Amino acid sequence: MDILNLFFEGFKEIFTTEKGWGMPVMWLIGIILIYLAVKRDMEPMLLLPIGIGCILVNMPFSNVITQDADGPAGILTWLFEVGIEASEAMPILLFIGIGAMIDFGPLISNPKLMLLGGFAQMGIFITILLALSTGQFGLNDAASIGIIGAADGPTSILVANALKSGYLPQIVVVAYSYMALVPIIQPPVIKLFTTKKQRLIRMDDEKVKPVPKVVKILFPIAVILISGIIAPKSLALIGFLMFGNLIKECGVLDQLSKTAQQELVNLITLLLGITIASTMRYTQFLDIKTLLIIGLGLAAFVFDTIGGILFADVMNLFLKKKINPMIGAAGISAFPMSARIVHKMGRKEDPTNFLLMHAVGVNVSGQVASAIVGGLIIAFVLA
Repeated sequence: MDILNLFFEGFKEIFTTEKGWGMPVMWLIGIILIYLAVKRDMEPMLLLPIGIGCILVNMPFSNVITQDADGPAGILTWLFEVGIEASEAMPILLFIGIGAMIDFGPLISNPKLMLLGGFAQMGIFITILLALSTGQFGLNDAASIGIIGAADGPTSILVANALKSGYLPQIVVVAYSYMALVPIIQPPVIKLFTTKKQRLIRMDDEKVKPVPKVVKILFPIAVILISGIIAPKSLALIGFLMFGNLIKECGVLDQLSKTAQQELVNLITLLLGITIASTMRYTQFLDIKTLLIIGLGLAAFVFDTIGGILFADVMNLFLKKKINPMIGAAGISAFPMSARIVHKMGRKEDPTNFLLMHAVGVNVSGQVASAIVGGLIIAFVLA
């Protein structure tokens, strides 16, 4: 009888609570996220835990979240409060693993690529203005939505949390979903803003030169010092990103480098996904503003792509050796997907054209630039 009573109480909660119908809607959203992760292989390491967490937190009387102020803390509420809200530890620790995966060699050998990574963040600022123009979001929320254009999940989490945005779950889900959709979003935009002649530009005469080991070791230290001066609010992300890269490049911590790239990244990503889901309650998530955030997130990715391409065009006005404008699109921080897309598009136009290393250089510069921009936005909004 107790089981039956609990069963009927659960149904009562769904059908009599205001917006109770939102619970099964969120179950459906969770199932869709799991489907996209498993069947479509779209960011499975993150979308699958977010999907299952979305279902868990929208069950009637779920004990994975804190139900009331006097009750015991639910495990997901506790993880969110400790790992994200209080310390932002999870997204920051993830950057150690990301840094250990990155090779800054192509960027160091061709430093002008850093400019493309910087200007590819244009979509962030355009999206902030678009969000403000809707009249639906304040500055903190608009800035948090704009950072979706960083195409970097940890940066989106850190900025939205630092600015106390009420739309953290929507921002994170949209950011990671569009990161997975980069192979669909970017190619038509690149084709629209480049000509066939531009897409055929070869960069063979601008070979990626080997970088001495000492330079690779000094580079992350220099980036920490520079970013600490110009954007101290970005230091947690940049510092841990460069720390991870230094573990890789120093040559004496191979085991730790492998651990950072694999076990650390996998564990943090797993916990991060299901923890973010703790905020995906139907009472907060089902709102017309969620649809607006989805549209604004797409705009951020599109304008980022356009910004990188157009600045490559501007650079070509002054460069004797022209660069292929498509590599500017890799300045979006979706590493390494965006670089691969540019390389594939170049090979499709000319099977002998090899743009991968140049695109990778722009891609990693976008990774650094997005973290710096995130820090600058936090500093500006909270000033």
